[in-house]
Amino acid sequence: MDVLKKIGAWFAPPPSKAEDGRDAWPSRASFLLASMGGCAGMGNLLRYPSQVYNNHGLQWYIPYLMAVFIVAIPVLVLEIAIGQAYRGGSVVAYNNLNQRLKGMGLSLLYVGFVVTPYFVVNLAWIMSYFRHSFTSPLPWTGRGEEFFNRDVVANIDPIEGNLTADGTSVLNYTEYPGIALIGETTGWAAFTFFLMWVSIFRGVGLTGRVVYFTMGLPIVVTIILIGRSVSLENAGEGVKLYFATWRGRVGFGYFTSYASYNRQYSNAVMDSILIVCSNVLFENIAAFAVFGVVGYLGMRPDPENPIGGFTVGFLTLPLAVAEMPGANFWAVALFFTLMVLGYSSAFAMLDAIVTLVMDTGTKFSRPIVVTALTILSFLLSLPYCTEFGYYLLTGIDRWVNDVALVFVVFAECITSTSVYRCKDVIGQVGKPAFIIFNACYILAMVLGVAVAHAVQAGAGAGVGLGLFFAGCIASVLVAKNPDSLPPRFWGRNVFISRFWYLAFYSGNQLRRDLNVVIGSGKNWNIPTFWPVLLRYISGPILSIVYGFSYPAFYQVRYDPLHILGFAVGHVALILIFAGFMIPRWFNVFIPAHRQNEGKIHYAPLITIGADEAQAIAAGNMEQGQTRTPSHLDEGVGRKESPANDGLIMEEEKRANI
Repeated sequence: MDVLKKIGAWFAPPPSKAEDGRDAWPSRASFLLASMGGCAGMGNLLRYPSQVYNNHGLQWYIPYLMAVFIVAIPVLVLEIAIGQAYRGGSVVAYNNLNQRLKGMGLSLLYVGFVVTPYFVVNLAWIMSYFRHSFTSPLPWTGRGEEFFNRDVVANIDPIEGNLTADGTSVLNYTEYPGIALIGETTGWAAFTFFLMWVSIFRGVGLTGRVVYFTMGLPIVVTIILIGRSVSLENAGEGVKLYFATWRGRVGFGYFTSYASYNRQYSNAVMDSILIVCSNVLFENIAAFAVFGVVGYLGMRPDPENPIGGFTVGFLTLPLAVAEMPGANFWAVALFFTLMVLGYSSAFAMLDAIVTLVMDTGTKFSRPIVVTALTILSFLLSLPYCTEFGYYLLTGIDRWVNDVALVFVVFAECITSTSVYRCKDVIGQVGKPAFIIFNACYILAMVLGVAVAHAVQAGAGAGVGLGLFFAGCIASVLVAKNPDSLPPRFWGRNVFISRFWYLAFYSGNQLRRDLNVVIGSGKNWNIPTFWPVLLRYISGPILSIVYGFSYPAFYQVRYDPLHILGFAVGHVALILIFAGFMIPRWFNVFIPAHRQNEGKIHYAPLITIGADEAQAIAAGNMEQGQTRTPSHLDEGVGRKESPANDGLIMEEEKRANI
């Protein structure tokens, strides 16, 4: 028995503890690998190459790199920084930014919770291919589409619905005659959930060991697959298409959860950049394997028939493997790699939900919570294991990604930089100015996108920019003069000072407050342009992307499963708005002793680190009291002022802020 206990302790060691008593990763490498695993999933070998292929190779990289630098890195810095600084999952972290953002944090986890069940079923189909990879000849040889549809997915064809000739109304709705469970898919799904349970039931101590396998092995096998694919006949044509043709995951909440198990003073900015860059590097190197196959099969992009991730994973690659010498070996290597890549993403999403429950201060142990959530997720996956499961998965996946995920990331960008420490803004320039500016900021994006779709893009841009600038002028005119002057250029004129508080204060103060913790020592600081990028570039771009979802849904509104997916996607929006309007409803997700951490009192320009905010909420410290010299960052001092009946900031070294 002692031997078994020792083996169990070695395989699943209890997690180490951080200074504040929270579970901690055994090493920085464990956190980075776990985050990379959540980021680098099956999509790196399936969806990403299909997007590059459909966009004719090299020209894809212009929007791709813009998305990486304008959206991915800034949002990931936000998610990791608040999780690490505020020592909690998404709900706890966003509650610390503002108590009305609890729904924002919950919506992140909702997206992951919806995706996990059908993501595992997708893995089950890959495992079915893996099982058949040991059969010679490969059973899909010469019948790739038939094998996928009849032997793996095994769905019964639906009776397609239709719109009227003019497209204004539904003539009849799509019907799905098959409802029975598919045994093999259900079995593989159950097996996958069991592996996920094994990986996370003990906490980050065990997960920190698992990730060395789930990230290390796919990298090795992918390199082998690349070597084989680029050695195929005509593979050079595919690589040429990849690079030489020219024609003129954030948002699931697990990064915040994982970061909350970091040491509080870890280098969050560097970690964020490493995670994004590693994902970019991996998926672009992995694309070599796919484009070698593309050249081997003589495929060329067809704008009328773009390929998707399912086509690459279940049709294109299997057919190519079947024609290779040693087909069984390469099939096993391919599908095992896809299994492990998908598995690392799946348990990351489930682990984020576990963190949410454990952060509430529940009396149940972690193994019990993990077991309950694993069983619940498995039960939710059963509809996807039926004879209409493929079509259900397609409907849910499309609208969770196009509606829920895009809107949640959009909301992250604008709320974190608009309402953080808004009491300071209201106290300095007045509530009317604050309301006018932010109302016009939101309406500019909403009406701009709406007019662009209803009329034309130029008209939408004109309406959006016009409304925004009108709001800026009106809010500045009605604002009162701030008594705590902004730094440098912004403090030279009362009108410019008013505008700075309205447009930049919240985001800049969030940056400064986070840097007290994550920028300590030799750590990288969050740069000055970060909040501006989130609020005025990332947010508007995502609002434009989000706007495309409604016209797209209008074309498939005759399909009940797409209607269901569209409704499921909008639940995330409801959570965000409900949390903003009725924040107390979400207190159940936060332990009682931490519920007041989002209440930061009026203290314009005073830098308050996350640890200080938590101490104030716990009653261990008074507002404005300095615990460490780092709280007087960037050369700013504090001074008593009877005019404010407390502490206000008197600028002593304005040029250093």
